[in-house]
Amino acid sequence: MALVLALLLCFSTQSSVLVSGVISPPDAALTPRANARHLPDIIIIGVRKAGTRALIQMLRLHTSIAAAQNEVHFFDWDSHYERGLDWYVDQMPEAQPGQLTVEKTPAYFTSRDVPQRIRLAKPDARLLLIVREPTERLLSDYTQVYHNRLEKRKRPQPLETLLLRNGELNLDYKPLNRSLYHTHMQRWLQAFPISSFHLVDGDALVREPLAEMQKVEAFLKLEPQISQNNFYFNQTRGFFCLRDGRQQQRCLHSSKGRKHPQVSPHILSKLQHFFHEPNRRFFELVGRTFDWK
Repeated sequence: MALVLALLLCFSTQSSVLVSGVISPPDAALTPRANARHLPDIIIIGVRKAGTRALIQMLRLHTSIAAAQNEVHFFDWDSHYERGLDWYVDQMPEAQPGQLTVEKTPAYFTSRDVPQRIRLAKPDARLLLIVREPTERLLSDYTQVYHNRLEKRKRPQPLETLLLRNGELNLDYKPLNRSLYHTHMQRWLQAFPISSFHLVDGDALVREPLAEMQKVEAFLKLEPQISQNNFYFNQTRGFFCLRDGRQQQRCLHSSKGRKHPQVSPHILSKLQHFFHEPNRRFFELVGRTFDWK
């Protein structure tokens, strides 16, 4: 009898139990979860030429982050959006249990339909927006196009030709429009509360990357991991590069941090004066200021 009771007790403690001819599954808490792809928890929505590549590379330093390798353009390209959420999830990295997935597509910030599309797909998404002084961002935008044309053996157009129309600023010039942060932010705030956003100071990220990344960690409720050991100043490149937990070093691509073509002081003054009022309106929308000219 004692032997029978012992056998019954042993059987009852197994992870699967036979009840009415059906084997119940093991306790989920005891079953190791496999790596999986899922909708991103974090989306870097922009702004183009404000430091989005640096931001996602720095986020990769954290062990709780799984980052998509490429810009997905799911919510802004209709040809991708029409493929559906299953296709979008397939573009995400496999995340370990407990990891947060992040993707970046800087064009999201200025695309009209994107805020509502993201809200429908992922209403609890955490949105990272990195901004720079608008004139500097515009010049970086122009510089990228300038060098792209050179690489294609096309003659670059002078900034003044693109930026001015009959002596006035051309508001249809895309790099100028992208720097009008308040017009795009208004649309985002119709879809998400301000608490869904964290604004990263792109100018400060260049000067003091650790301080900015600690703010990002706090917003994402991540265990503080990124430290001064993850950054070193590269004298040749003129900015901070990264060092991961295995002491492997990497810098951004050589196309990052290129010098801007010379622009006349008159144009610079005109731009800075023009952006004064849009900047003020942006500061009011987001409830903070930036040290911009």
